[in-house]
Amino acid sequence: MASTLAGTFNFRVTLNRSDGSSPPLGDGGFQECTGLDLEMDVVELIEGGRNNGTVRQAGRGKFSSIVLKRGMLFPDRGEVNNGLWSWIQSVLNGERPIARYDGVIEVLSADANDTVATWTFDRGLPQKISGPHLNAKSGEIAIEELTIAHEGLRLKV
Repeated sequence: MASTLAGTFNFRVTLNRSDGSSPPLGDGGFQECTGLDLEMDVVELIEGGRNNGTVRQAGRGKFSSIVLKRGMLFPDRGEVNNGLWSWIQSVLNGERPIARYDGVIEVLSADANDTVATWTFDRGLPQKISGPHLNAKSGEIAIEELTIAHEGLRLKV
């Protein structure tokens, strides 16, 4: 049986409050998602009497920040959806407890009927948000970008 490669064009992102106290953040529709990587430090130990190299041991894991990009949305009232901006603003304003979100990133099949891969991340914290690059000479869609620092990334199988 031939294998099918997963596409990168059909995915859904869900951001759920870590303590379960509020509805999901955003609507799940993002144009781009990057930062699905995990790196592990390797610690080199010098062992006495071993002159042909070093002993290598596993160190701490490091997670890249998740970067989400999407077109700025205009709900029914004709105003921009400011949920992502409100999240980072609440943290900057010192609201306690700090709102942290767990994330689920699902890669969908071409027909969007099946989930073919799922990543989850824990205790996301807004690290950066960027508004669109405005240019009167361009007809491009306004894109906002959210960077989320988190405490763990897993690929579910």
